[in-house]
Amino acid sequence: MAKITGLGGIFHVVKDPAATRAWYRKYLGLEGEYGPKLKWSEETGDQPYSLVGKFTSNEYFQPSDKEFMINLRVDNLDEFVSGLKAKGLEILGESDEGYGKFAWIMDCDGVKIELWQQLDPPE
Repeated sequence: MAKITGLGGIFHVVKDPAATRAWYRKYLGLEGEYGPKLKWSEETGDQPYSLVGKFTSNEYFQPSDKEFMINLRVDNLDEFVSGLKAKGLEILGESDEGYGKFAWIMDCDGVKIELWQQLDPPE
């Protein structure tokens, strides 16, 4: 039987696609003809597409007023965040949950981006 194998993309309308592509290239190092291109490993079994209910106060997506957030995996969050700060980008917050380290930023169109470094769970 045919099956879904992974996330194919995230589509959202922006005011100036060229400016948004430039922002993703400058701050996140992601490029692509139509937007950021990402590879996804089929071996991990991870499910990158999450449907979430309306949060009581929608705090998790704030300060964005959008009803979606993009989660991007990174291999070294501390180094990545240092690079963003060096470029003058505001970091909204950081957290270490034991299973992963997180940081949050906003893109140039007001979309909240969660950066995630997966960690081995503590033993």
